[in-house]
Amino acid sequence: MFPGAVGDIETSIESPSGAPMAVAICCHPHPLFGGSMTNKVIHTVANAFLAAGAVVIRFNFRGVGASAGVYDDGRGEVDDVIALAKWASERWPGLPLWLGGFSFGAWIALRAPVLPALLVTVAPPVGRWDFSKISPPQSPWLVIQGDRDDLVDANAVEQWVRASGASSLIRLPEADHFFHARLHELRDAVTAFVASSTQPHSV
Repeated sequence: MFPGAVGDIETSIESPSGAPMAVAICCHPHPLFGGSMTNKVIHTVANAFLAAGAVVIRFNFRGVGASAGVYDDGRGEVDDVIALAKWASERWPGLPLWLGGFSFGAWIALRAPVLPALLVTVAPPVGRWDFSKISPPQSPWLVIQGDRDDLVDANAVEQWVRASGASSLIRLPEADHFFHARLHELRDAVTAFVASSTQPHSV
């Protein structure tokens, strides 16, 4: 349990087998529609971060699971991420922050002013939430979107992403919002992105 602004935040922290190279915070989908840190999509992102050598923090937004507080329409949820990022920077000083989010969690990750070293957003809910005031991330940024997403318009996502300048956009053909039977491809995409974003580049 982590002390947040409105009470304890329930977390799950996993450490890599070797010395960590980063700290990753993973944001789950919408709290009012069953979203939690056990969601299989954000768990897949977390596992890819862990395998790449990061300490991984999954957590329940306020009002979910054992986390205190109530849903706050995205405002307090951003505060939850800020608090966790501050704590992580003190607990693992000097390690870069990686940030990942799925659906509602992607929207929160994009809005949180925490300056991650890399960002992974899965099915960002363009058209369902206000993206107009989101500044394009300055870090390497991957967007993964299913072509058959029944909750988020894949074309709207691509149009917004192209205008925002993401480092990489991957559209998975025939994949739905929850990536049923496609989680291995999601994992592989995150793994490849992290590797390309963190390996030394020759001059």
